[in-house]
Amino acid sequence: MPFFWKPYKSDVTQFIEELKAKKPSLEAEQRAGRALLWDRPIDRQAQAEWREARVPQQPYVYQTQPEQRGD
Repeated sequence: MPFFWKPYKSDVTQFIEELKAKKPSLEAEQRAGRALLWDRPIDRQAQAEWREARVPQQPYVYQTQPEQRGD
């Protein structure tokens, strides 16, 4: 490997590294934003109730149900 060889960095990687260098608090802000929406405890009781109340969907939702004949 020659001495002048330099590992490749894409434009996107360079942009992200520059952005993080300019604003060191960026990653902490991202984690705080994620915690607002995603990192929450799961309510197992509510999840179980939701699963029990779920109604199965027919394959083609816009088709009307055929009438049952009692012949």
